[in-house]
Amino acid sequence: MAIFLTKESKVLVQGMTGGEGMKHTRRMLAAGTDIVGGVNPRKAGRTVDFDERAVPVFGSVSEGMAATGADVTVVFVPPPFAKAAVIEAADAGIGLAVVITEGIPVHDTVAFQAYARERGTRIVGPNCPGLISPGQSNAGIIPADIAAKPGRIGLVSKSGTLTYQLMYELRETGFSSAVGIGGDPVVGTTHIDCLAAFEDDPDTELIVLIGEIGGDAEERAAACIAERVTKPVIGYIAGFTAPEGKTMGHAGAIVSGSSGTAEAKKKALEAVGVRVGSTPSETARLVLDRLAASRDVTHN
Repeated sequence: MAIFLTKESKVLVQGMTGGEGMKHTRRMLAAGTDIVGGVNPRKAGRTVDFDERAVPVFGSVSEGMAATGADVTVVFVPPPFAKAAVIEAADAGIGLAVVITEGIPVHDTVAFQAYARERGTRIVGPNCPGLISPGQSNAGIIPADIAAKPGRIGLVSKSGTLTYQLMYELRETGFSSAVGIGGDPVVGTTHIDCLAAFEDDPDTELIVLIGEIGGDAEERAAACIAERVTKPVIGYIAGFTAPEGKTMGHAGAIVSGSSGTAEAKKKALEAVGVRVGSTPSETARLVLDRLAASRDVTHN
């Protein structure tokens, strides 16, 4: 099993014929993703050859869905056009839109998130690495070679870089799915959404939650864990050394007073039983120790 993305997913790429779209479409195909088409109204009717796979280009998301049965789109459209691209996908009724684009104005994100929600389209992102279910499908820019092994860890992360690092550190154990939700002030799929999905996934044994300074997403995730998550959760919070009042990396990572600090988030998670690592490597060790302890109990 996996969450949101499986081997059955049929994927369109909006912006496939651009430089980033071409590069990452090739990588997604190599990872086994069933990419059934690209979308570019100026190049509709053409095909693009990716090694041994010829991928058709459609004029719209709705046209691509009608021709292929696609249920996922990955958006590599430049920031000024991203809002229109997501609205087009939502209008077509696509189930999942993975918005890789960074630098989208917040008011555009707020608008397309609300529009998509009303039409039943799940958004992952924007400004995110996407999601991967190893051995099944990869929608976005997560390097598949760092997580080629399927396993029983579920990962949800604000940070793309830390997604990659934890997946690399735990590559021998493997993942059911890893979701990079993005670090902008407004995102579609949240920590809470992923926690709920992993809780309901029978093949996820343990959840890793990566947060960072700014906002209150991790505190809200802690409340969710207390209320409905029965599986073990291991956490990591980036930004313990960040100076107060400075934006660090992601647009959402800004601290004001004690609100949004790494320490406040760590305390909130620990208060509901989440072990929080002080470094990514320590976090990986906590994961392995917890899995080993769980299996010892099961075997005994």
